[in-house]
Amino acid sequence: MEFEPLDQFLQRRKKVADIVAQGRDPYPHKFDWTHTAEGISADYESKFAEELKSEPVNVRVAGRVVALRPHGKAGFAHILGQGKRLQLYVKLDAVGAENFELFRSLDLGDIIGVAGHLFRTKTNELTVWVEKLELLTKALLPLPEKFHGLADPDIRYRQRYLDLIANPNVREIFIKRARIIAELRAFFVSRGYIEVETPMMHPIAGGATARPFITHHNTFDIDLYLRIAPELYLKRLIAGGLDRVFEINRNFRNEGIDATHNPEFTMLEFYQAYSDYRDLMDLSAELLASLAEKICGSTKIPYGEHELDFSKIERLSMREAICRYWPEPAGAPPTAQQLAQPGEARAAAARYNDWAERSGREPLAISAAASDGEITGALFDELAQDRLIQPTIVYDYPTAISPLSKARPDDLSVTERFELFVAGSEVCNGFSELNDPEEQEKRFREQIERGGDEAPKQLDEDYIRALAHGLPPTAGEGIGVDRLVMLLTNSHTIREVLLFPLLRPQAAARSDDAEDASAAGDAK
Repeated sequence: MEFEPLDQFLQRRKKVADIVAQGRDPYPHKFDWTHTAEGISADYESKFAEELKSEPVNVRVAGRVVALRPHGKAGFAHILGQGKRLQLYVKLDAVGAENFELFRSLDLGDIIGVAGHLFRTKTNELTVWVEKLELLTKALLPLPEKFHGLADPDIRYRQRYLDLIANPNVREIFIKRARIIAELRAFFVSRGYIEVETPMMHPIAGGATARPFITHHNTFDIDLYLRIAPELYLKRLIAGGLDRVFEINRNFRNEGIDATHNPEFTMLEFYQAYSDYRDLMDLSAELLASLAEKICGSTKIPYGEHELDFSKIERLSMREAICRYWPEPAGAPPTAQQLAQPGEARAAAARYNDWAERSGREPLAISAAASDGEITGALFDELAQDRLIQPTIVYDYPTAISPLSKARPDDLSVTERFELFVAGSEVCNGFSELNDPEEQEKRFREQIERGGDEAPKQLDEDYIRALAHGLPPTAGEGIGVDRLVMLLTNSHTIREVLLFPLLRPQAAARSDDAEDASAAGDAK
């Protein structure tokens, strides 16, 4: 094993050898504890010194050493356990020569167990008067130099264990994440949904438009795709008579990484028979308001410089959103009615591009083959999405960009689909599910014909067969759990809410850093 810094590693390893030579185990099997640092803080922080003296509280508690202050024949230390610090007082006369020598040999990062009683120091800090001390784990590597306030993102994400030790707020993020997932599960179970598990390896990539990861099954000698989305399997279950299902699942998309995207991510998907997209708009508004209240204590929560209000969720059609956020210098905005007419979306994009070029902005890349629906989607992405800070439901998406959604009966150019945006980012995507097998096969074939890395390569005939057996009118939705956690913990990059985000290999990252530094030097 190679470690940095080598000198400290060697010094600590020598201490391990000395401990073994003394007949002691530097890595014992267990410690019989009665209290935790967190529990002591919660249960006894309100106790006065006189109470602790008149009614002694004996404790056996363990934790990681994060501070050492020896003073002659006595000393103080702090241990960290379950995110809480607890002070220890170790005195030669109380613990004996052998235990005190062990105390003097401790290093930051060691894990110890102590037995003693609680008291308050002259500065009124709740402290354990140590009567016995045991080494439970000898740490061979030191804590980072800037342990109290570890800030280097690369170290924090690559060595999350150090991040959790050093930064209590990080621990709180992941405790909140666990609570959010538990609340999501409880919300749906209480409404009669069944939690299910569907395959993570698919013979046909489908359920969403994305580039898949490919793996190989040796026994069957077939390529498989890591799950892009569980959608098609969940709808098979609706066809099979499970009228309300949900899954909290891991999905994999072989795409870029940025503040809101990671190749491996968590989604909640749920499907409800005999319902449409408006039912799920209402359910989503109820869910988000309930989550904010239970996790943050209010439907109004801080996010960066904004206060998000989940008690008021506005609803706009996609065409209305384009009209609302049309840039004034680009001329009079189109109306939603105009954008519904053939050719009007292309005309609006041309007007926008004329203004963009005059003002030095990047124009929209619109191909000659792009449909009105695709252009409408591009206009929305460019003009509106980033400006949807307060929770907003955008509905009636073009059919051209919604292959799994049911078309509106009064306007076949749009589908009964919605997305919920918060702080400029999509959080939910739901729709009335297409359940006409012939129409679904037609749309799948059109997707395959258009091609591209993100399009399916073959028809999912079994899914079409399931539809042919009869899928009841159904509404379904996916919610990005990672993005939801970002909002409810006031985190502004997805890496902050993933315990182990995917990172570039360290050697490659260092090479990139060197190239960046060289480029910066050349620029100067």
